[in-house]
Amino acid sequence: MNKMMTLLVGVVLLVSACTDKPSGETTASGLKRTDFQTEVDGKQTDLFVLKNKNGMEVCITNFGGRIVSVMVPDKEGAMKDVVLGFDSIQDYIKYPSDFGASIGRYANRINQGRITVDGVEYQLPQNNYGHCLHGGPRGFQYQVFDARPLSDQALELTYLSKDGEEGFPGNLTCKVIFTLTDDNAIDIRYSAETDRTTVVNMTNHSYFNLDGNPSGTNSDYLLTIDADSYTPVDSTFMTTGEIASVEGTDMDFRQPVAVGARINNDFVQLKYGKGYDHNWVLNTRGDDSRPCATLESPLTGIVLDVYTNEPGVQIYAGNFLDGTLTGKKGIVYNHRASVCLETQKYPDTPNKPEWPSALLKPGEKYDSHCIYKFSVKK
Repeated sequence: MNKMMTLLVGVVLLVSACTDKPSGETTASGLKRTDFQTEVDGKQTDLFVLKNKNGMEVCITNFGGRIVSVMVPDKEGAMKDVVLGFDSIQDYIKYPSDFGASIGRYANRINQGRITVDGVEYQLPQNNYGHCLHGGPRGFQYQVFDARPLSDQALELTYLSKDGEEGFPGNLTCKVIFTLTDDNAIDIRYSAETDRTTVVNMTNHSYFNLDGNPSGTNSDYLLTIDADSYTPVDSTFMTTGEIASVEGTDMDFRQPVAVGARINNDFVQLKYGKGYDHNWVLNTRGDDSRPCATLESPLTGIVLDVYTNEPGVQIYAGNFLDGTLTGKKGIVYNHRASVCLETQKYPDTPNKPEWPSALLKPGEKYDSHCIYKFSVKK
């Protein structure tokens, strides 16, 4: 009897040790999984860690489908965390943000929050200068996805956006698959299906700081965008409907240009956007084998190439970061501490029928592909 009790106690302790170890582990980026384990709206949140053979690490939480940290080597071989975010779920809840999020249903802005689908007008939330931004104040970035690890290098997140959620029509079943490849790329595949005609436009909203030092700025980063034109905005950040040439303007990034070189120039689009916060019309035209944009840190040598099958990319240079948010490791996020590269349909596409459509009908499958590939320039 004593031997049996001893054996049972030993088994319990062993099971407990195996269970507690992954929950309490600290990631290479310094995150604790236990800080991401809670319940939000009755659903369990967690932190999922992807690693490849090169030692690259990507941490993702199913709260908002967010990339929380990305550890990549710099030109000296030192590992750097190159995205902004928080140390715990509680901070993501306390300080609403788009850091690293899977944005939906509709990334970017919809004019006055109004769409017409199959002849019916729908009113969406007006949460940004009178417009609907990133799906509204309860968009996908604040929802808990169902998570299923596919391997040590892949994670599947699914979410059912119910008919009428944030005013959008149709029950939308969506999926995001993150795959960390052995060539140091984060491959993100979005898919969705609906039971009623609706609009959908998903993206990832990671704030990249390729210096691995978010207390600094993005001013020296070299940015290249394969685009001859962009979509100008008005003073409320809403696209005007025009597609304008970048030729001879501060919007021309067809050759590498430092992000801070012209960002404060007296150009009306930079005034309206408070810097760069615009959609570029990509020359890649859906070819996700060609990089559509490249961001490089001369300091660390870290290079980020972006690939997509989408027609546009929104470049946002962190113009609204103002030092009021303290992120991972207690670092204050100051003005323009990062650059976002959001692959997507153009802003307000549902109200501009001449632009690539964002409509999804029953029986169709939404498919959006984005790759963030990291390398080093020595």
